[in-house]
Amino acid sequence: MAAAAAIFLTGCETAPTARVATPAVAARPMEMPYRWTQGNAPQAHKDMVAAFGRAGLAPGQYLWATAVPKEGDAHIVIDLLTQMAYAYRGDTLVGAASISSAKRGMVTPLGFWSIQEKRPFYRSKKYDNAPMPFMQRIDEYGIALHGGNNPGYPASHGCVRLPLKFAEKLYGLTKVGTKIIIEG
Repeated sequence: MAAAAAIFLTGCETAPTARVATPAVAARPMEMPYRWTQGNAPQAHKDMVAAFGRAGLAPGQYLWATAVPKEGDAHIVIDLLTQMAYAYRGDTLVGAASISSAKRGMVTPLGFWSIQEKRPFYRSKKYDNAPMPFMQRIDEYGIALHGGNNPGYPASHGCVRLPLKFAEKLYGLTKVGTKIIIEG
C-alpha cells in the first residue's frame, strides 16, 4: 500500500499554481427603469441620503429639516417609481416623504408643472366629496398634491397623496407658481 501511495504522490505537483489577477470591475449603481426622467428624482434620492442619512421611508413617513433656508425658491420633485416626494428651498433639500400616486388605470401625469391653486382644506368634486387637506392643484383637471392615505403603493385617482403633517409643512413652503417635477 505504501508503494502505491508513493507512486501516486510522485505524479502530484506540490508547488502552487500561478494565478493571474483579474481586474476588479467597478460596481455600477443599478439603473432604475424610469419611463421619463431628467435626473431630478435620482438626484433627490442622493440628496436625501446626504441630508438625512436615510435611503428610504416606510409608508406614511416623512423627514423635515430642523432649519429651512429663508432664501431661494421652493420646488418639489415627485418620484412615481419609488413613491417619494422631495421638497427643496433653493438647492437645499428640506423634506422628503413617502407618497401614494395613481393606481392602475389612473394617471399621475409626468412632466413639469406648477402650483395653480392652494387651499388649506378642499373636497374633491369628482370622487365622493373626498377630503383633500392642504390641497395644491397642479393642472386644470384636478390633479393635486394633498394630505391623504399613504398605504405604500399607488392607490389614488391621480393625485399625489402625502402624509398629513408633511402636506402641512409643504403647504407652508410653497406658493402659487412653485415648480413641480414629476418623474417616473
